[in-house]
Amino acid sequence: MDFLAGAYIWIKALHIISVIFWMAGMAYLPRLFVYHAEAAPGSDKAETFKVMERRLLRGIINPAMIASFVFGIAMLVANPDLLAQGWMHAKLFLILVMSVLHGFFARWRKQLERDENRHDARFYRIVNEAPPLLVIFIVLLAVAKPF
Repeated sequence: MDFLAGAYIWIKALHIISVIFWMAGMAYLPRLFVYHAEAAPGSDKAETFKVMERRLLRGIINPAMIASFVFGIAMLVANPDLLAQGWMHAKLFLILVMSVLHGFFARWRKQLERDENRHDARFYRIVNEAPPLLVIFIVLLAVAKPF
């Protein structure tokens, strides 16, 4: 426990870095879905998007999410008083929502990979707005600590 308290600032920095990568990927992946949905199934373009989506999700988004959770939990273990604050409850709820959205993105990527897309480009354009909106509220809660 003392180690975590002593390393808190470094853990916080690593948490912020991993969140940045997670959110960058979460903002970009649905944009790839838009372009993929507009491509003809089986076309070279569609096949390229399959590779890009898989690499982005598996190589960046998933590891960054895991790192965000690991460093975030380490911060909570080092400073458990955070869990008594209302803003942290709201932030954790929004992180849960972002995680569920991440799960949907993974499902949609698999459907697109199997050429079983169930949504049009407009749907993905709308969904593309969710991660930035969630990030805005998460950051405002973490910085302003309004309640």
